[in-house]
Amino acid sequence: MRIAVIADTHIPKRAKTLPEGAWKIIKESDAIIHAGDVLTRRFLDELVEVKPLYAVRGNNDDSLPELPESLEIELAGVPIAIIHDSGNKKARARRMRKRFPNARVVVFGHSHIPWNEEHDGVLLFNPGSPTDRRRQPQHTMGMLTLADGKILAEIIELK
Repeated sequence: MRIAVIADTHIPKRAKTLPEGAWKIIKESDAIIHAGDVLTRRFLDELVEVKPLYAVRGNNDDSLPELPESLEIELAGVPIAIIHDSGNKKARARRMRKRFPNARVVVFGHSHIPWNEEHDGVLLFNPGSPTDRRRQPQHTMGMLTLADGKILAEIIELK
């Protein structure tokens, strides 16, 4: 199973839509995870029309109160937690393990900084942002490939 992972899209404030390369990756995936700061129902609906979507509310998603603050799902037998703001990177692994004790992967956003590290049996994964790179060198998104209980996590630079 291939899961396209995005966060901090800020559409239409930062961009009118996702870059073409991001849409291509999403269309080739089996599902989408959005780790918050979607901004509008319209963009959320666009994503839902393409693939199954698992999304959480970010700090800029006031117009989407129906989105949960966090979400725990299981895809291809892998327990995944999704949250927008995982807090300061100091002690992040311990904090996320305590909050989501059963998760094998914790997907988060907020910082716009790509992050792909495993700590104490939990993969901490931030895809960065496909539309608002801030001080990062590239716009990015992520891909999780799940097979036979194994996880391949990639940060993808978008052009």
